[in-house]
Amino acid sequence: METLHFAEIIAGQAKKYGERTAFYHRKKITDEWTSLSWTAMSEQVTALAKRLYEMGLKEGDRVGQFSNNMVENMVTDYALFANRAVVVPMYATSTAQQIEFIVNDSAIEILFAGDQAQYEIALEVKQRSSVLKTIVVYDPDVELKDADTLRFADVLEAGRRSNRQLDVRERQQAATEDDLACILYTSGTTGNPKGVMLPHSCLDEAVRVHRIRIPEMTDQDTSIAFLPMSHVFERMWCYLCVANGVTVYVNLRPIEITEAIKQVRPTMMCAVPRFWEKVYAAVQENIAKMPPSKQGIVTWALAVGRKYNIDMLRNGLKPGLGLRIKYKIADTLIYSKVKKTIGIENAKLFPVAGAKLSDDINIFLKSMGVPIAYGYGLTETTATVSFFEPVGYEFGTVGRLIPGIQVKIGADNEIMLKGRTIFRGYYKNPEANAAAFTDDGFFRTGDAGFLRNDCIILTDRLKDLFKTSYGKYIAPQEIETRLILDKYIEQVAVIGNEKPYVTALIAPALPAVEEFARKARISFGTTEELLAKPQVIELIDSCIRKQQEGMAAHEQIKKFALLATPFSIQTGELTNTLKLKRPIVEQRYKVLIDEMYVK
Repeated sequence: METLHFAEIIAGQAKKYGERTAFYHRKKITDEWTSLSWTAMSEQVTALAKRLYEMGLKEGDRVGQFSNNMVENMVTDYALFANRAVVVPMYATSTAQQIEFIVNDSAIEILFAGDQAQYEIALEVKQRSSVLKTIVVYDPDVELKDADTLRFADVLEAGRRSNRQLDVRERQQAATEDDLACILYTSGTTGNPKGVMLPHSCLDEAVRVHRIRIPEMTDQDTSIAFLPMSHVFERMWCYLCVANGVTVYVNLRPIEITEAIKQVRPTMMCAVPRFWEKVYAAVQENIAKMPPSKQGIVTWALAVGRKYNIDMLRNGLKPGLGLRIKYKIADTLIYSKVKKTIGIENAKLFPVAGAKLSDDINIFLKSMGVPIAYGYGLTETTATVSFFEPVGYEFGTVGRLIPGIQVKIGADNEIMLKGRTIFRGYYKNPEANAAAFTDDGFFRTGDAGFLRNDCIILTDRLKDLFKTSYGKYIAPQEIETRLILDKYIEQVAVIGNEKPYVTALIAPALPAVEEFARKARISFGTTEELLAKPQVIELIDSCIRKQQEGMAAHEQIKKFALLATPFSIQTGELTNTLKLKRPIVEQRYKVLIDEMYVK
């Protein structure tokens, strides 16, 4: 199947699908979903493209997006592509300082903002920036405070009256795969973010290889955009959906996803492991509340599911009649009810990536017939490098390589990649580019691992790997991933670089801990009082020991401190993709950390 250039793809889909729905969107969770047809989408893209041309947008200009997920994001993207311009998405949770850096670094003159809070930040940046000239606001209810601020609806209306269609058409016809499509700034766990340059050739290749690897995706599917569209995973997934005619529900606020899934009941959705960790924890908690007789049925059902889905289907084998009957019974009694409760009973494919997914959770979901496809990728690789296929996947890996990717294992077992989905380089950052690529053009991922049967096995994140003062190497993410599986633990920061032993800062799951305290008749006033109770400290200690069973002695946490306030983006301890900023955490909690190493 041939894919039109992204500059022309919306018009092509409008000719093919007409009044069929391309996107559903809404402003409030209580609102009905509003549809946007392919024809209407094409009309808006054309109108915006014409108006942007009139506003002086030149080929190659960078235009920013600072917004929650909105259908206007997609309209803007394709209007920019029609002008051979470049979209620079920014996380909706970004601070003014972060936005200012990106605006100045990529010389953004036009910035699209979402709601009132994002507009206020954009305006603050504009007042300081010598680059930013115009803000366009998506949300019609935003109170404007600047003469150079335009409403998206007004810009569209002006575009409809414009006679610049031939000028835009000329740009569309001149578009090539070498044109720069996006600059995606990485979250930056240390230092300033880097602008990852993705040309249209990367986008086109990503669509091509995913059509090969996901033949089950059709124009009858529905997806829900849950992750931020500023994240390469969701952005590329939405582009793939558009290219394949999939109807996308745009979820505005991440906290609403639980209810949104139940309303939409999508066939497809990409997510990060944390989403499935919470699903797993909730299901396990419900199982724990069941009477022993029903727990026995669940245990039986999961055993049947594991034999059916993992032992048989995963290996390309056909289950026998007896097993098929048992599976049908287990599905009726357990699986179907769990899936319907979550809203995933129509699931065909649920890609998951962005962090480590526990094998225990993976096996649990696969046993129940939830079609998650665990994978691996980076912003620099246009998202996907590898992922699980329906048959032949191996636990302990992050799936099989996508077609066209070359892998080389470098020093310290670093995974290095080359292929048409690998980015062009970091924007205006020659030093970072020199460090990122080998002399023969391979991209250094910063991840350690190896290949087995064309599948990637990740072992460490080299930047996170640290060594104790006794010379023992520690992979903190491996420990953290284990601990957050516990219902009483929400966040963990493992400490130990150049220290005699491993310690941890732990933000407990407060609702669960408070319920434990009530049942144990432990009186407390503040959260700090609760976390200081010996029974709570003993509870968390037992959770740590349970989750670290089987780990080497030098990897086990010897001391820990409980935090009443969790790590957050707002306090600078987490990136916009919820990755831990270890240097900031270690600096902010230095006194607490030092106390754990007092003899």
